[in-house]
Amino acid sequence: MLLFLLQAFIISLTGVMAPGPVSAVTVGTGTKTPHAGAFIAIGHGIVEFPLMVLIYYGLGRFLSLDPVKGVIFTLGGLFLLLMGIDMLRSIRSVGMGQRSHSRTPVITGMLLSIGNAYFIIWWATVGASLLAKAVAFGIVGVVAFAVIHWLCDFIWLYLLSAVSFKGKTVLGPVFQQAVFAMSGVFLLFFSGVFLRDAVRLLAVMAGMR
Repeated sequence: MLLFLLQAFIISLTGVMAPGPVSAVTVGTGTKTPHAGAFIAIGHGIVEFPLMVLIYYGLGRFLSLDPVKGVIFTLGGLFLLLMGIDMLRSIRSVGMGQRSHSRTPVITGMLLSIGNAYFIIWWATVGASLLAKAVAFGIVGVVAFAVIHWLCDFIWLYLLSAVSFKGKTVLGPVFQQAVFAMSGVFLLFFSGVFLRDAVRLLAVMAGMR
């Protein structure tokens, strides 16, 4: 079981550290508080733990269907498009005493998880495979795997927000504006990727008819 948990830790960490919407928003939100990453990870976990249970009971096979993936990519792409625009608009409020976002980091973490198509697809494929292996070790193996995977999210996102806050403290509002701009552009980029993949899936399904 220890060898499996080590494998799960490495695979989870590589997935967590890959650039994505959650990382982009964590860096942007981290300019306001060094603890933003921890709360975003908590919001992420609120979505992720129930998703693990649902995949354990067979949801993964449903999420792997091309029509379902097409819907997930489309909705995720549109959601990230709105978040990217919102992040870019927030640049103007930096240094003016205004709040750049009305959502709390926990809510942000939940929304980003729900709207992140690759997060859902990862759990329907790679995550489901790891979960199947964890089941072989009983409930202890499943719980240990779930906790270790989430701790990878927690540690990495907390680190990102702490580094971002430190940069803003040293460099001031200009750094915060630059981070917001970068985060917004990244969100728009991932929105484009999601929508592109949705179009490709639709084209493949249309060609099969």
